Amino acid sequence: MGSLMKEFGLWVLGACLLWLTGQAFSQVGGPQVPCFFIFGDSLVDNGNNNGLVTLSRANYRPYGIDFPQGASGRFTNGRTFVDALAQLLGFRYNIPPFARTRGPAILRGVNLASGAAGIRDETGNNLGDHISMNQQVSNFGSIVQQMRRYYRQDTNALGSYLGKCIFYSGMGSNDYLNNYFMHDSYNTWTQFTPQAYANALIHDYSNQLTALYNLGARKLIVTGVGEVGCIPYELARFNGTSGRCNEEINNAIKLFNSGLRKLVDRFNKAGLQGSQFVYLDSIQTARDLIVNAQSYGFEVFDKGCCGVGRNNGQLTCLPLQQACRDRSKYIFWDAFHPTEAANLVTARLAYSSRSTSYTYPINIQQLAAL
Repeated sequence: MGSLMKEFGLWVLGACLLWLTGQAFSQVGGPQVPCFFIFGDSLVDNGNNNGLVTLSRANYRPYGIDFPQGASGRFTNGRTFVDALAQLLGFRYNIPPFARTRGPAILRGVNLASGAAGIRDETGNNLGDHISMNQQVSNFGSIVQQMRRYYRQDTNALGSYLGKCIFYSGMGSNDYLNNYFMHDSYNTWTQFTPQAYANALIHDYSNQLTALYNLGARKLIVTGVGEVGCIPYELARFNGTSGRCNEEINNAIKLFNSGLRKLVDRFNKAGLQGSQFVYLDSIQTARDLIVNAQSYGFEVFDKGCCGVGRNNGQLTCLPLQQACRDRSKYIFWDAFHPTEAANLVTARLAYSSRSTSYTYPINIQQLAAL
């Protein structure tokens, strides 16, 4: 009897929450979609790595110096790209990390991203524990199982609900930074040519995205890898302060991005029935930040606001280190990650730009409206 009452209570709680979500969805200024699920690496991690034994953690100052909750585990000074995107989608709260989210809150969305994570399981092992894309997909499967309890195992109703939600996935950077081009720790560079490696990543990523589709995802955003060869870390390693990018890395990444855009076309045209994929071109948006730096208020785009060594790029921010004063003038926060100011600009471009140079084939505002 106690078990039956508990199940009934869970169903009532879930039903109430769904009604409230529906009300918010219908109101002007409310969320444009009922939930938002996030997969990725340190560019969008918001605290899932805090409890792991890893060097890839950001739950200490000066990280979060401009974030209301302080050093939450975000790898920047304030909001991440997906924090900004959630606000543009009408959410009045930050999507919570998987590590700290249970119960009815999962119905509104969860951030499953993990710093150092990659498409390949071994990616990021050099930094310690992390949650790979395969594990993130598995974790989402457990979320779906929990959600079924609130739908009394009504698979059709849950499928309809998830079909309205937006799913974001940003993967691939670490598969190059902390795998293929880290020759001291990995031998993938001896096993694959750049083209073969890109093909292998796309093959694995295709399976992972298909798994998300099979779990209910229908509106999916995938972002290409940015020009990693131009981040402060690579500028510091590759050619000191001369400002030259590592084009060997950039050229390899272009092969992956080209394959990912073709995968989006394949999924949209015939691959996954009823789905809509949107590809975000990270290289194009980053170039826009530099070309139009003055109009966005940026003055520094080749070194981090916080860090150690050449270009503030040889080490990430140290605990309690003094960061630059005016973060709004910097594109990079540290050796690897953009500032909140840069994230706000790129989120706006992805959300509402009419140019397919940034978002393809439609923008995120249009995706939400489907």
